[in-house]
Amino acid sequence: MRRPGPVLPPYVPSDAPPDHAAGRARMPAAVYVLGLSVFALGTSEFMLAGLLQPVARDLDVTIPQAGLLISAFAIGMVVGAPVLAAATLRLPRRTTLIALLAVFGLGQVAGALAPTYGVLFASRVVSALACAGFWAVGAAVAVSLVPVNARARAMAVMVGGLSVANIAGVPAGAFLGQEFGWRSAFWAVAALSAVGLVGVVTVVPGTQPPTGADRPVLRRELRIYTDRQVWLALAVTALNGGAVFALFSYLSPLLTETAGLGERWVPTVLGLFGVGALIGTVVGGRVADGRLFGTMYLGIAASTTVLALLALTAHHPAAAVGLSLLLGVTAFFTAPALNARMFDVAGAAPTLAGATTTASFNIGNTVGPWLGGLVISAGWGYPAVAWTGALLAALALTGTALAAHWHRTAAATTTRTRIVETAAGGDHPGAATTDQPADRLP
Repeated sequence: MRRPGPVLPPYVPSDAPPDHAAGRARMPAAVYVLGLSVFALGTSEFMLAGLLQPVARDLDVTIPQAGLLISAFAIGMVVGAPVLAAATLRLPRRTTLIALLAVFGLGQVAGALAPTYGVLFASRVVSALACAGFWAVGAAVAVSLVPVNARARAMAVMVGGLSVANIAGVPAGAFLGQEFGWRSAFWAVAALSAVGLVGVVTVVPGTQPPTGADRPVLRRELRIYTDRQVWLALAVTALNGGAVFALFSYLSPLLTETAGLGERWVPTVLGLFGVGALIGTVVGGRVADGRLFGTMYLGIAASTTVLALLALTAHHPAAAVGLSLLLGVTAFFTAPALNARMFDVAGAAPTLAGATTTASFNIGNTVGPWLGGLVISAGWGYPAVAWTGALLAALALTGTALAAHWHRTAAATTTRTRIVETAAGGDHPGAATTDQPADRLP
């Protein structure tokens, strides 16, 4: 195994304000426009969970076949993020965002007009690829517009778009599907995409790809994947996402069949989870920049505890409802820190860092429900799904501890190198840029 060395210096483009301006400075309007666009993307990604039955009836397929439309989107996200990030590496980012959001919107139109299941399936794959690319490039743009010590706040705005999608977009999509047919939900997302597209065109600053020595080179950026800290950050993110979605994917039957609640409670509890997610995102984004590892420790440990308590008390309706809200808080409290951590360890390749984070979240979103399904098929019941999530979260916590150890080792190595070079009579030109900010240590 490669010995730990100093992490790559964080990438801070020339248009980012200086570090001393971070504080409680306002987020650029462009970051909020990106968050609005993510709201449209997230609504499309998750709204089919409330539309499976009308889609199945209309297209004459089974519920499991309709459910594959959700899996297709997740897999498209996993594949599309790194592929599109690499393919667009040398293109102007604003132009790339415009093109990807336009393709995504057209994918929603194609879904709304789909005459067959096959066409709808293909539209979901295309939409997922565009969504993945937008996430990857958009995350890179968001962190480029703020100082290094405000990255988590910027990512919190983008993740907040996803949280609001769970609170408002997904229930609204289900309502439209029930009242006006499932195709109306796709038309609504297409309209949201158009609004986001106008915002990107008018607010996100235009940039030209760097030239000369700063010109992006795919082979050079791919070197981030030789760093074990990048792979560990990916694993922790995937495990955390898998822990949450192992339970969330089966929350509805757990509420009705285990807790004994009526089906009318399901949208309410899902909405409470979304409210918790928004609260967690806002709070986590504000504290993660100062205590990155501390935020990861606290959030993942809290998720482990909540999932274990839910497994033990799932038969009590009040406990099931209250813990569902808390799970939304703890899971999304960690999300900005996980995003910022990936940009720290892969800072010299910001687009691939965003792509890797997107892929790792969606790996978790795919593997978690799959493991939960295996547990249910084995006849262990829905509370066992919560135990599965708790185990995945515990593994994520272990990975966080290992990442913190490697981080401290790299920082100590850099400090010793500085001391030796200073004693030798001069500083190495690049030595002073390899430390992570001290306030991001646990």
